[in-house]
Amino acid sequence: MSFTDEELEGVRAAAAAEGKSLKQYLHDLGVREMQRQRFVTGATTWADRLRGEFDDAFPDEVPPSERDGAAAA
Repeated sequence: MSFTDEELEGVRAAAAAEGKSLKQYLHDLGVREMQRQRFVTGATTWADRLRGEFDDAFPDEVPPSERDGAAAA
């Protein structure tokens, strides 16, 4: 990995703020990003499954461009 001097200074400061070594901080950062991506994928899947039920319960909340496949006015 390569960082500019300014970037490396920021990463070192962030690692120090968490009380971690630079190596541990960068490892944890990668793991957190993988977990974030899994969460976003799961949340999107969950929202997509419920979208129809929500649209039926709150028809006025459906964006006009998505109502009955009609084009936006």
